[in-house]
Amino acid sequence: MSTTESNKATVRDLIDGLFTKGDLGAVDTYFAEDFVNHDPPFGVAADREGMRAAGAMMRAAFPDWHSELHELVAEGDIVVERFTASGTQRGEVMGVAPTGKTVSLPGINIFRLRDGLVVERWGRLDELGFLRQLGRVPDQP
Repeated sequence: MSTTESNKATVRDLIDGLFTKGDLGAVDTYFAEDFVNHDPPFGVAADREGMRAAGAMMRAAFPDWHSELHELVAEGDIVVERFTASGTQRGEVMGVAPTGKTVSLPGINIFRLRDGLVVERWGRLDELGFLRQLGRVPDQP
């Protein structure tokens, strides 16, 4: 398997492990010790522990949280993922009591890998849309 294909497999396994299966140990398996998250979601720390916290937060609030992969493109040490994650809110998240509603979160992640581990992430998630679905931000008039 080429390095590019191996990097794609690492990202696929990371997303499946951490977010779909809720395996917080995936952080130790797939992220380098010096990992930097350039765009940490929902105010988490910009390191491995921030990714672990994001995974834990989503799984606690949405036990069925899963990520649907739309595209996975790679060149060299860069892997780009376009996805939509979703789940049914069964626990509190961001101060919002469980609603039983299914919410979705589309986004794009760019990962840089080194020696088979993720060392950097840049991303854009529809956090505003997510907060609207939770009722934390009013819909636009």
